[in-house]
Amino acid sequence: MIVIDNKTISDDIVDVQFVCDLNACKGACCVEGDFGAPLDESELKILDDIYEKVAPYLSEDGIKAIDKQGKYLFEKEIKSWCTPMVNGRGCAWLNYDKNGIAMCGIEKAYNDGIIDFKKPVSCHLYPIRVTKHKNFDAVNYERWHICNAACKNGKALKVPVYKFLKEALIRKYGDDFYEALEQYAASIK
Repeated sequence: MIVIDNKTISDDIVDVQFVCDLNACKGACCVEGDFGAPLDESELKILDDIYEKVAPYLSEDGIKAIDKQGKYLFEKEIKSWCTPMVNGRGCAWLNYDKNGIAMCGIEKAYNDGIIDFKKPVSCHLYPIRVTKHKNFDAVNYERWHICNAACKNGKALKVPVYKFLKEALIRKYGDDFYEALEQYAASIK
């Protein structure tokens, strides 16, 4: 474990190599699972505010799911706000490209300059999952078979998880945190 400020970070974040390979996984992390994407409470109002601008980027089924369930919902089992899902499979805030790859509608609208919110931070951080405890955050790498191609790709490119997710880690915890993590990684080589 690595400890930086009030965060405990799994060694896997430095040791495991990872670079998404969307052609192999087809964006399965946005489709598979029991719940939608975890949301920070601060993101709820953002989703309310951006919905009308993002709706053209969503699938018809996604729009129907949001109309029925809401833009977000509280999942009691995991005690977290989450995005709704389409028929229990796939985030309602996504669509598919011409190659059948699940693409975040929020991120597509962001990339097109329509909104200034990239996507929920939990999505941006994936495969890192953050669990908030009373006095600290546990920052862990989530191992999942759907990411085997990303691990293979990361090994070929020699890119550890923390470098692949530099932008997301800085977004979540700031430059000082990332610099400390980078220094730690350099010190163990």
